[in-house]
Amino acid sequence: MLSLPSTSSSNSRKKYDVFLSFRGEDTRRNFTDHLYAALKRRWIVTFRDDQKLEAGEEIAPELLKAIQESWCSVIVFSQTYAFSSWCLEELAEIIKQHKNDGHKVFPIFYDVDPSDLRNQKGKVKEAFARHEERYKEESEKIQRWRNALILVAGVKGWHLNNRHESDFIREIVQEISTKLCQAYPVTHDSGLVGIPERLEGLYLKINIGENDVRIIGICGMGGIGKTTLANRAYNELSPHFEAKSFIANIREDSEKYGLVSLQKRLLSDIFYDDYSRISNVDEGNNIIRHMLPRKKVLVVLDDVDNIQHLKYLAGRHDWFRLGSRIIVTTRDEHLLRCCQVDDVYISTTLNTKDALQLFNRKAFHSATVPEDFIGLSFHVVKYADGLPLALEILGCFLCGRDATVWRSAIERLKRDSNKEILDKLRISFDGLEETEKNIFLDIACFFNGEKKDFVIKVLDGCEFFPDIGIDVLIKKSLIKVDEHKELRMHNLLQEMGRKIVKEKCVDEPGKRCRLWEEMDVHHVLTKNTGTEMIESIIIDNKRESSKMLNLSVDAFSKMKKLRLLKVLCLSNCDYLKFLSNELRLLDWKGCPLKSLPSSFQPDNLIALLLPYSRIQQLWKGNRGPKT
Repeated sequence: MLSLPSTSSSNSRKKYDVFLSFRGEDTRRNFTDHLYAALKRRWIVTFRDDQKLEAGEEIAPELLKAIQESWCSVIVFSQTYAFSSWCLEELAEIIKQHKNDGHKVFPIFYDVDPSDLRNQKGKVKEAFARHEERYKEESEKIQRWRNALILVAGVKGWHLNNRHESDFIREIVQEISTKLCQAYPVTHDSGLVGIPERLEGLYLKINIGENDVRIIGICGMGGIGKTTLANRAYNELSPHFEAKSFIANIREDSEKYGLVSLQKRLLSDIFYDDYSRISNVDEGNNIIRHMLPRKKVLVVLDDVDNIQHLKYLAGRHDWFRLGSRIIVTTRDEHLLRCCQVDDVYISTTLNTKDALQLFNRKAFHSATVPEDFIGLSFHVVKYADGLPLALEILGCFLCGRDATVWRSAIERLKRDSNKEILDKLRISFDGLEETEKNIFLDIACFFNGEKKDFVIKVLDGCEFFPDIGIDVLIKKSLIKVDEHKELRMHNLLQEMGRKIVKEKCVDEPGKRCRLWEEMDVHHVLTKNTGTEMIESIIIDNKRESSKMLNLSVDAFSKMKKLRLLKVLCLSNCDYLKFLSNELRLLDWKGCPLKSLPSSFQPDNLIALLLPYSRIQQLWKGNRGPKT
């Protein structure tokens, strides 16, 4: 397996990555200009003296300083390079920094034979004859120049050798970029918690040591850190590839700008050319399929939510050269399986220890928490339920505020969820089909923690096709099935679902489709404000558990479309005039009725749970499901 880059470096980042040394008369307006532009496109910070005028005998001090502040020097040896005293003085300073400070040296032999430089013959001999005539009293300077030229001429460099300059420049820039990545390895941000452990699991699946093509998925709910993990892997692994591309925000950008724009970004990142003339996705597809096998590449496709994204950006394994790796982040595991990815890394929420560490670093910029905030921090971390997005947003929001404000914010969270967090999570819900949305909302408001098989039976009776619907929700990281075969939904996803229901009618709960909160339910029952909109209702009395709930005979008369009814508290009711014939589930612990309403037709009933009830007879007369 790959030996990962070190997380620390003895190198300190210099002001410049590259100092470009060249003879202006020879290459300023052609080769060196193209090389400089290519370095800039690769975000390599390069010093080039655009205004160098060799009017004086002394090299400008700012040039010497620029060499000292550069990680390496790229020296373009051209036919008349040695005729310039400025170039030779630059060269001598480069060698001095190379010996004293580990400054790297990369020679380019542009239509020049290195042996001519090393043996100082031909035009080089002619150039030094002129220098010796000009600097008769400075033999030490001349010898320093000679020594520098001999030394650099012996360094392995790049030779043009009648090649196309564009290919030549591309090779140079790629190698310099690789060397820079190795010299300045990415250090782990102290604000990122739990990443090293997750990287280890991801790298086992990427298995960079194998000479094959691998497409690896990173899957998980929104805000769980998929992009952070992919970005860290991208930065650490980049030096091991010939080219790379990180296409971020694919879901959002494909909607705004189209898939063609993403194809152009991918090709431009890898080949540094202009692909603006691509007019449609099929043309882009053909170019990608034709070009990508030429290089061993690392590609990250971030936030993919449509199979077309993969089809037009990373269609098949044979689009890529052996050794290439493609990492795809998504909330939808099924999408990955459809595209025959080689493996999937499932992202998980943070444990309590890591969650506290991440939150405290955002809230206090320190792992040490002031004593007054220890208990408050635990409250916030419990609310976030291990979701990195929530921990970071809340940590930044509370940073610098006093304990009184913290308490107020925590109380507000119990009633009014953080909009920024829920908006991020809602992206997954908005992409669902209508039936799947109904299943999600039923679980969020009614069935979280219930046995999967039981929920499927009830929802099947509602004609929601729950076998496929629940599978879709699982694959989209919206719910999961625990070891007890119970459906589980992350606390914040449940909050998001319940908020969606409330938004349908903020002021009047009786006009919402689902009711679960005690205050809302009691308002509807006592004020008799129920409507045909209500499909499910949970009646509880947690605040005053010992108090009897008195239900009127007309409690459910207006709820014509009620599908799901749970009564979990002590209740008092002599009889009911009406129960909806749409009921699929009736769960009433300690039901005080002696019989159900005579008008009730149980044709649609799937589950009837009446433990500890006073029922003597379910209903008067002959009743039963239609056959």
